[in-house]
Amino acid sequence: MSDQIHSSVQSVLPGIRRDLEDLVRIESVSADPARASEVQRSAEAVAELFRAENFETVDIVSADGGAPAVIAHKPGPAGAPTVLLYAHHDVQPENDHAEWDSPPFEPTERGDRLYGRGAADDKAGIAAHLGALRVFGDDLPVSVTMFIEGEEEVGSDTLPALLQEHRARLQADVIVIADSGNWDIGVPALTTSLRGLVRADIEVRTLTHAVHSGMWGGLVPDALMALSRLIASLHDDAGNVAVDGLHHGPAADVEYPEDRLRAESGAAPGIRWIGDGSVVERLWTRPSLSITGLDAPKVDGASNTLVPSARAKISMRIAPGDTTDNGVACLRRHLEERVPWGAELTFTVVDTGEATQIDATGPAYDAARAAFAEAWDGTEPVDMGVGGSIPFIAEFLEAFPQASVLVTGVEDPDTRAHGANEGLHLAEFERVVLAEALLLRNLGRS
Repeated sequence: MSDQIHSSVQSVLPGIRRDLEDLVRIESVSADPARASEVQRSAEAVAELFRAENFETVDIVSADGGAPAVIAHKPGPAGAPTVLLYAHHDVQPENDHAEWDSPPFEPTERGDRLYGRGAADDKAGIAAHLGALRVFGDDLPVSVTMFIEGEEEVGSDTLPALLQEHRARLQADVIVIADSGNWDIGVPALTTSLRGLVRADIEVRTLTHAVHSGMWGGLVPDALMALSRLIASLHDDAGNVAVDGLHHGPAADVEYPEDRLRAESGAAPGIRWIGDGSVVERLWTRPSLSITGLDAPKVDGASNTLVPSARAKISMRIAPGDTTDNGVACLRRHLEERVPWGAELTFTVVDTGEATQIDATGPAYDAARAAFAEAWDGTEPVDMGVGGSIPFIAEFLEAFPQASVLVTGVEDPDTRAHGANEGLHLAEFERVVLAEALLLRNLGRS
């Protein structure tokens, strides 16, 4: 049976590649209202792919005015488990086309990769699911429900409503979320933890209006100076987050080589890492805090004026085991206690997303690890953490607490998802398709 699955993957790959390229050509940028029709067209294209595979039901759905998602179901043998396969068909904005080496919505093969926006994140997730299903045709070893979301890249705001409204249709024994990646080329992984997210805007005001820096400098603090001191208080001298009350924990015993770390992070030559502890702890299981935006006068053309107010956007990642409620409370308290010189502080939460910690034990995880090891020629998968946030995973865990949730994906360290020249490693994609087909076989046997 294994040899048959291996050969079947080879036979379905060319068609899957064509379908993936067709999906990449659709500009389904959910963050751009002007391309809402493209998001709708993308959902319709995905639905048509499932209809072509003889799915019993295929529906395009939405909730609370959100973007279109696709739900489809294909039954397997009586008594077989039900597997929910998740991916998303919306993509990130492509931004400046000049930064791309080929047009972002024209799939282009260069070397060992297929380049294009969504070629990996996450239209390749849809293609991987389809490839695994085509291996079996109408003789599935399990019942399969497809759930392809249309607004993951803008925060999945209506996902809780979708899960609630379609709970009965989405019930499953195993949920496979294809929106993560592998540890390295040739090394598979199951993602078992993700940090949560708290984003907040802070504004510091020291004056009711701007005044002359010569007339009042030395007595009246300007807002930029006050904001700078407040931002500086968020880390200690070593670069550890200095906000009291945040959770942190241990990480898997995984080595992250220094040369790979520098290449993948894009660190400038000579830069030193911040914080204490192992690399993967700092990236996966400890909080981090970054300033991702500032509102202040530009240097060019700045006048001799004390700035009355200044704003910053804070992006704080919280460790698995923490909650966004605690993160917000700790950050707010820290800022309020340290705002200097009696300045007025305004603290506004922009958005949040819960952290995820998965207990990756049990038959479904055993089936996945066996499938991954076979697909990668004996290489055992790594239990990997992710420093970024995928808040919707917590939504699935809460909505379906009895299901085993497997977080997998097609990405690798050089995928460049969300950036220019996003690319799918084609040989790894083939292994992902094979691994998912073997997983379905293993789950059917169990």
